[in-house]
Amino acid sequence: MTTPEVTLNDGRTMPQIGFGVWQLSDADVVGALTTAIAEGYRSVDTARIYENEAGVGRAIARSDVPRSALFVTTKVWNDDHGFDATLRAFDASLGRLGLETVDLYLIHWPAPRQDKFRETWKALVRLRSEGRALSIGVSNFREADLRRIIDDTGVVPAVNQIEVHPRFQQHALRAVHAELGVVTEAWSPLGRAHILDDPTLIHIAARHAATPAQVALAWHLASGIAAIPKSADAGRMRENLAAREITLDAADMAALADLDDPAGRTGPDPDHFPG
Repeated sequence: MTTPEVTLNDGRTMPQIGFGVWQLSDADVVGALTTAIAEGYRSVDTARIYENEAGVGRAIARSDVPRSALFVTTKVWNDDHGFDATLRAFDASLGRLGLETVDLYLIHWPAPRQDKFRETWKALVRLRSEGRALSIGVSNFREADLRRIIDDTGVVPAVNQIEVHPRFQQHALRAVHAELGVVTEAWSPLGRAHILDDPTLIHIAARHAATPAQVALAWHLASGIAAIPKSADAGRMRENLAAREITLDAADMAALADLDDPAGRTGPDPDHFPG
């Protein structure tokens, strides 16, 4: 079964389910990503701060899947904000990955205390114009952050990667994304596993002969959200990808809508994250 895709505002497409590699070591990520590609994943999400770009690059190099069939995302970290620093950080990431281009380059956090993300965004616009970052976007940006960089450059991010899952649905920010033409991509789409014992998810999963994780990922797919679940276990990788086969009905979606909780965040809040 093929993975559904989302269309970015620059006309390119991105697989709607990708493979996240946060917390995988540089050594461990090689085998994990090699397995993920063999299982059918065609999108991988890494970052400089994960310290595993080199391992990601090794897995890509040894894969039988052509580079052109893989969608590779990486990110600039907070201490590399600023125009020139970002360009240097991008070159370093490419070197570690062993690639000539990345499919998507993101600003990892707005780091509002530094107030350099506008210059950082201008560097990403430069990289896209040079054809080395084929698409560009942001991560953990708030509405005001998005509007500032768009007002500065006229360039709308293709993606904003944020925490989203059934217990933290981010309707207001997703509405801004829809208005601006930004794809929502979910990190921690399973709520760091905290949501998987929810009775509603368990009930819906039983109806579909599925797992709670598959129901959560099917909710993302049905909502038009891209997701990057992470697992080093081949069985879980297959399980996550099989969410493509689940069709949630209106009753399922209504029940899942009721799980939304403003206090459901499991990761850092961009309003308070240091940097």
